[in-house]
Amino acid sequence: MHFSIPETEVRSGENGSTYVAYNIHVNGVLHCRVRYSQLLGLHEQMKKEYGSNVVPAFPPKKIFTLTPAEVEQRREQLEKYMQAVRQDPLLGASEMFNSFLRKAQQETQQIPTEEVALDICLSNGQKVTVNILTSDQTEDVLDAVATKLDLPDDLVGYFSLFLVREGVDGGLTFVRKLQEFELPYVSITSLRSSEFHILLRKSYWDMAYDSDVMDNRIGLNLLYAQTVSDIERGWVLVNKDQHRQLKSLQEKGSKKEFIHLGQTLKYYGYIKFDPCVTDFPEKGCQVIVSAGNNELNFHVKLPNEQMKEGSFKVTRMRCWRVTSSQVPIANGTTNPCSSAKCEVKLELAFEYLMSKDRLQWVTITSQQAIMMSICLQSMVDELMVKKSGGSVKKMLRKRHNGSIHRSDSQQAVKSPPLLDSPDPNREQVVKLSTKLSTVSLRGISASNSANDISRNDFHGNYAFEGIGDDDL
Repeated sequence: MHFSIPETEVRSGENGSTYVAYNIHVNGVLHCRVRYSQLLGLHEQMKKEYGSNVVPAFPPKKIFTLTPAEVEQRREQLEKYMQAVRQDPLLGASEMFNSFLRKAQQETQQIPTEEVALDICLSNGQKVTVNILTSDQTEDVLDAVATKLDLPDDLVGYFSLFLVREGVDGGLTFVRKLQEFELPYVSITSLRSSEFHILLRKSYWDMAYDSDVMDNRIGLNLLYAQTVSDIERGWVLVNKDQHRQLKSLQEKGSKKEFIHLGQTLKYYGYIKFDPCVTDFPEKGCQVIVSAGNNELNFHVKLPNEQMKEGSFKVTRMRCWRVTSSQVPIANGTTNPCSSAKCEVKLELAFEYLMSKDRLQWVTITSQQAIMMSICLQSMVDELMVKKSGGSVKKMLRKRHNGSIHRSDSQQAVKSPPLLDSPDPNREQVVKLSTKLSTVSLRGISASNSANDISRNDFHGNYAFEGIGDDDL
């Protein structure tokens, strides 16, 4: 997730005094406002729990009132601190950190703790209304939905809650998967728009696990509704003969057979993203990206209007990162962006093994870049569990109860250069680097180097077991 503190506010305290509030944004959207003293208190708690050698350095206190320049310096330091904590596999997944963010979110939105009704959408358009507390976290809400649907406990981890936006044309935009550090009711209420909904959808990629879900009547109904919806939206490709077969199975009520046929169709189980821009195979190309089957699929429109399709396998990605920059809406200003005059530009870039000895960066400019990154990481998690002979059931349940922890002994990947020279206004965001032989996470630093874009080897198909240190 993208944590940033792009701005500060001077606010009034209870006794009439003023203080500086630091606005913490997640994915470019305000999550909470906090004071320096609140973050310092969190820091001291984490130091006591995990030790000074684990917790990042915290911006020091100042005796006198801060000047505007010092406030800006502290804002930058606190932003780096929050990003470092979130990216640490121990601290970022800790209940201490996540509960701090949940409490701060509720206080910022000034929503008292009380019982409310919350609508959760299913893929077929139906809604499930659950009675929850406004202070209930994502896992609590998911459990409440499962209880209302009578979904067994051992299948809850196969599903997640997603924040989506429904367009006037019925199109569906995936904003993000709801995280452990947020309160779903507060998150959806604070958006103040009927376009946004919370959607229940399966959270795994390998269709082999469909059989676990289909063994249960409720699981079968949920998976069937999702498959029907994806086909109707055109996310799954269906020819006339297949459409006729699907319609016949639907009329007979043969849900398992319908899903089994769906599994044979192209792009089954993929998430389709809104049209965006890529620099591959040429800069400025319009592209529709879909995630599924351990790959990112591209439908690219070249400058000469020619259409081209190709796939980038996650098993050939050496690493990836998400970056953001503030883009002025109004022209003629070089000052730092204010929330009213700027928008956040997000980019997902991954380094891809085009051939045995040639790595190349590919960049996608999309407001859904972080959602794409989350999809990639969950694919890697599944592949690593499968490769190690572990149980996906345990992994999914662990994912439901908290983030997957990675060994501190895992080797880090050397930071490669950025594809383009960094914008002076660009800020490092969710900096993920994933090496499949170890699934190691670390930040990627900026460099002034630039890579050339090749027009060859668009489609890759490299064996997962074949990737090792020598290849990368």
